[in-house]
Amino acid sequence: MKEVLRQEKKFLITLDQYYNLSNRFSKLLIEDDFSSGDGYTVRSLYFDSLDDRDFEEKIEGVDLRRKIRLRNYGFGSQTAKLEMKQKQGIMQKKRSLTLDKEQSRRLINGDHSVLLYSNSPFAAECYGMMQTHCYRPKAVVSYTRKVFLAHENEIRITFDHHIKGSETNFDIFSENLVENMLFDPYIVVMEVKFNGFLLSYIKDIIATINESELAVSKYCLSRNIGKQYLFL
Repeated sequence: MKEVLRQEKKFLITLDQYYNLSNRFSKLLIEDDFSSGDGYTVRSLYFDSLDDRDFEEKIEGVDLRRKIRLRNYGFGSQTAKLEMKQKQGIMQKKRSLTLDKEQSRRLINGDHSVLLYSNSPFAAECYGMMQTHCYRPKAVVSYTRKVFLAHENEIRITFDHHIKGSETNFDIFSENLVENMLFDPYIVVMEVKFNGFLLSYIKDIIATINESELAVSKYCLSRNIGKQYLFL
C-alpha cells in the first residue's frame, strides 16, 4: 500500500497556455519518464454508493470526503491501482493498492471479495466500505496527461487534456472503450501538487496564467449525462 499526503491546486487553462507553460517548465523541471510528446493515457473508473454519496458530498463541499477509483494507463495495462482519495481541509491523502487484471475485472463486476485475498489493512478498509455502502462502478474518465516534477517538496505539475468518459462501459482494459468528450478539447486541467510549500520560481510562473483556482472534479464531469448538469 502506498500513501501520499499533499496539497493540490487546480486551474482551467487554454491549450495555448498549456503549450506555453509546458515549454517553460521543460527548461526548469524534470519531465516524467512517460510524458514524451503530449503525455500518456490515464483511465480511471470511479465507484460510488447506490445513493451517490461521494458525488453528493463533493457537490455540497463537505470538508472530509473521499472517493474510490480504479486506475490504469490504457488498454495495454496488465495491472490497475485501486485508489482512495480523501479530502482533509487543504490536504489530500491518497492511498493505493496494485491489482492484476483478473482481480481488477472481478472488482469491476462487483466482486469485492477479491480484496480479502490481500493482507493489506487498506484493502480490508476498501472492502468494508464498498460492501457496507453497496459501491458500484459509476463512470470512466480518460485523458492524456503531461507531467513535470521537482524533487523539492515532491512538487508535481500535471496537464490533463482531451478528457473523455463513459457512464455505460466500465472495462478500463478494453481496446474499444466507447467514450464521449466531457470537456472542450481546447481547455486543459492543470494541477499543482506539493508537500509543504511551492518553490517561488514555480509560484511566479503559475501566477502568470492569471486564472483563479477551481475545484475541478473529473468524476463530477463524468456524471454529466446521467446527472444532466455540469459542476466545476
